[in-house]
Amino acid sequence: MITQPAPSAFGLIIVGGEILDGRRQDSHFAFARQLLHKNHLVLRYCLVLPDDFEIIESHLRWTFARPEPFFCCGGIGATPDDLTRQAAAAAAGVPLEFHPEGVKIITTRFGKGATEARLRLVEFPKGAALVPNPFNQVPGFAICNGYFLPGFPEMAQPMMEWVLATHYGPGAERRAVQLLLPGAREGDLVPLMETFVPAHPDLSFSSLPRFTETGGTEVELGLSGLAPAVEAGLSDLKAMLDKARVKWVE
Repeated sequence: MITQPAPSAFGLIIVGGEILDGRRQDSHFAFARQLLHKNHLVLRYCLVLPDDFEIIESHLRWTFARPEPFFCCGGIGATPDDLTRQAAAAAAGVPLEFHPEGVKIITTRFGKGATEARLRLVEFPKGAALVPNPFNQVPGFAICNGYFLPGFPEMAQPMMEWVLATHYGPGAERRAVQLLLPGAREGDLVPLMETFVPAHPDLSFSSLPRFTETGGTEVELGLSGLAPAVEAGLSDLKAMLDKARVKWVE
């Protein structure tokens, strides 16, 4: 059941010192970007954080204050290096408590093996909702605008899909286009860009200069956003380039 209109964008937080020091390669970023793109949504930001309570908490305060929802992957286990549950509670200004439905899931899943350490897996910020985990039934949680998922990709990926399918409809159709400007130099185009960008605030604009194999130069200009805005922006950009006598190839 869709419970909220689709946002224009999502955020992503990846927690794990093993990502930062190279012990493990991240796969959350590529998957989240592809999943959001398929649903016509933008990945607004991606943060990779260490297993450090103060750093996680401070960044969660920032994300909780932002308008877009976000996924947070990692650090919700029960080992000493798992600090995301505690940091989320502190950032939200609520205590941790055992989630009643979560306790039932753990006791059903593990029976007599539902030890204190395993029950800690469902000690979530007060008021949190559960995010089901189809891989091993141990849930994640949602609070404020954040969805907190395990660090294991095989768990986090279907949980991301569930969040989008259950709580958000697909966004409006988006489009991305590029114009290649052979022989151009980026510095010569700055005045044109300074006129174009403020006139199209709903578009994401990029400029990529590079040298060609023959020693020449070229610039690739990119636009992305909602399809109607991209169409209008592209038409305007072409007209501005033509007026400035700058060659372009679509």
